Amino acid sequence: MQETKQIGKGILSGLIAIFVVMIVTSLLVSLMLSFTSMQESSFKWMIMILSFVALFLGGIISGGKAKERGWLIGAITSFIFSLTVFLFQYLGFGETFSPEQFIYHAAFLGICMLGGMIGVNLRGK
Repeated sequence: MQETKQIGKGILSGLIAIFVVMIVTSLLVSLMLSFTSMQESSFKWMIMILSFVALFLGGIISGGKAKERGWLIGAITSFIFSLTVFLFQYLGFGETFSPEQFIYHAAFLGICMLGGMIGVNLRGK
């Protein structure tokens, strides 16, 4: 029972970290778009890289808190993140994932799993 609680706390901590980084990034990009003459297309690569960083950090945090099976914890964290994005997009806008988004979310899965494995090993035994 204690192990399940620890895993749940790890996943929740990772998800919170991911969403906090995403919200802060969105706020900064929107402020830059509002107060400069830059176009949204100039931020595409930066947003993608920061998304990968957010998922990687979320994986590290979730794996570190769970203390074992980092790949599984990272995968679950990424899956819940992708499911949340999908539900928001589908219920809010009536659209499903495009093929490009499937590729992004598959990469998110891999990077979050890697972060989970690193997080477990950073924590130590």
